[in-house]
Amino acid sequence: MTEPAMFRRRVGSVRPSHLMFTSGVGALVDLPNFSVLVKGLDDWNHQGLPEAMPIAEPRLLAAVQQSIGKSVQKLMPAPWMEGLDKDPAGPASKIGVPVAPFPGWLRCTHCNELGGLDSGIFRFENTKPRKPHEARFFHDKCKKRKPLAVAARFVLTCTGGHLDDFPYAHFVHRGGTCAKASHPRLRMEDRGGNLGANVEIKCVNCGEHRNIRDAQGKRGEENLPRCRGRHPHLATFDPQGCDARPKLLVVGASNQWFAKGLAALAVPQSGASALDAKVELHWGAVSGIDKPMYAWARENASAFKELDQWSDDEIAEAVARHRAKLDGAADDRADKNPDLRTAEWEVFSAAKLPDPNTDFTLRRAFQPVPDELTGIYADVVQAERLREVRALIGFTRLDAPDPEDPDLVKLVQLARSKPTWVPASEVRGEGIFLKVPEDLLQAWEERVEKTEAMRLHREAYARHRRNRYSDRIASMSDFDDMAHWPGARFIALHTLSHLLIRTISLECGYSSASLSERIYSGTEDDPHRSGILIYTAVPDAEGTLGGLVSLAEPEQLVRLTRRALADARHCSSDPLCAERLPQAPADFLHGAACHVCLFVSETTCERGNKFLDRRFVVPIAEPDLALYPDLP
Repeated sequence: MTEPAMFRRRVGSVRPSHLMFTSGVGALVDLPNFSVLVKGLDDWNHQGLPEAMPIAEPRLLAAVQQSIGKSVQKLMPAPWMEGLDKDPAGPASKIGVPVAPFPGWLRCTHCNELGGLDSGIFRFENTKPRKPHEARFFHDKCKKRKPLAVAARFVLTCTGGHLDDFPYAHFVHRGGTCAKASHPRLRMEDRGGNLGANVEIKCVNCGEHRNIRDAQGKRGEENLPRCRGRHPHLATFDPQGCDARPKLLVVGASNQWFAKGLAALAVPQSGASALDAKVELHWGAVSGIDKPMYAWARENASAFKELDQWSDDEIAEAVARHRAKLDGAADDRADKNPDLRTAEWEVFSAAKLPDPNTDFTLRRAFQPVPDELTGIYADVVQAERLREVRALIGFTRLDAPDPEDPDLVKLVQLARSKPTWVPASEVRGEGIFLKVPEDLLQAWEERVEKTEAMRLHREAYARHRRNRYSDRIASMSDFDDMAHWPGARFIALHTLSHLLIRTISLECGYSSASLSERIYSGTEDDPHRSGILIYTAVPDAEGTLGGLVSLAEPEQLVRLTRRALADARHCSSDPLCAERLPQAPADFLHGAACHVCLFVSETTCERGNKFLDRRFVVPIAEPDLALYPDLP
């Protein structure tokens, strides 16, 4: 066996959407035989890839620049090259997202030998180009021939976003060193049991041993060394260390990585001309071409082929208008929490819908709303074509980021220096936009504002913020525990959205995990927003085939809505679910909601299954709390 054959570079694959939600920069990815860490953007390479064109979405790019800096100039897809199926050992096998083995400690599955990757006792083999999932490490010094070596399953992390190998030698020797060897041999033995981890670490040289339970929980944190401020995806250490207390984490834990991303629908500006809309849509392509090159671009650039009905002067003027708008928006940016919903809300709620194009096509399902739905919806719009672009701007560990409060949880950078691009993906699909009557919502808000149920929700939100932020500030005196409270209106709209998603998934053939939501709730600038967009978006170029949009037809929507609201009145977990309200000291952010009646996939819900309560939509025990109290 030759050495190059043992070290083929490709070790697995993920879908582009995984890089946005579950396996992005800094994330641990479990492969069949070991785990890897996705490296930072400094190590990614798009050179030589003809397909590596920036994804054009100017609104999203402006929002990314507002969040992490103006150095970002492009939204780029993950590096990928065709031809892997035909030639698995060819050039395409060397193109992809860079990863590194992590944790840096392995355990032999035969003799339980524990050692680092740099110890020399483990070797790597990846000999089958068509089977990268069989790549593995093996114990080269074991009595058994080439037994599998797996990742030692414990790491350290902190709320500062750092990640480090577990200090096994330091831990087993209780902060000291081995009395008999400078580089002691260790073993890891899993004792099993049903009371949590029962793993013993033993030093072969001196006989010291210690159970991993001594590192668990609040008391176990006292037995761990100070955080070294390590970011392995960037290959950096903080020379000053880190003040946050490290915590033990198991490889594969769901809280080791939370994506911080932004997503925008490719909507034309409200009131913009068809030319302005197309220039905005293809901004990444047209902005870099000067007017003298327009004749060449019309023959060679696909974006300009959609502008053939306009003259060079008209295109140049539209480009100048859009550039001035972007420059003005950049000058007016005041915080790191960009607003991507206003333009979408204006388009969906406009009296006259925009002209259809290949990325965005709307049609009103009916006008006016049928009698059966009067008082439930004020407007229904079918989104026959949607294009959504998603960008990853950072990530957090232990605590999920708050989409409304970027400073609540520390965001980890994607690159050592200021990035000039961020990973992005685009998907196409379809959806249904539903507008709830404003007068109905206003009357309901006045009715529930001072109720006991809403008071408990507000108090739970304050506790939730304090519990997440308490280890990052010295004093709580100046901490606003009600900042970014979404309001009662959001809870009602969000709950209604989940009820419809769960019902739609039974009607249109998609699982609820294939659906997404966007809630257009009231803001300080526009308190009268009252919309819900439920949509599906898939990587296929053609999007979906109308199964979801068809549910907005009058007969279908009446049946679907009635079923969703009727099912909401009962839950298999009642009365426990129906009576649930957040009470101190609990800080969960839902009331009458559970996995049986309201919860959906984490990738479906934009707020992580928070701010949900059936009692605020349908009459359960107190009809006055319900948005729709007169249901039969």
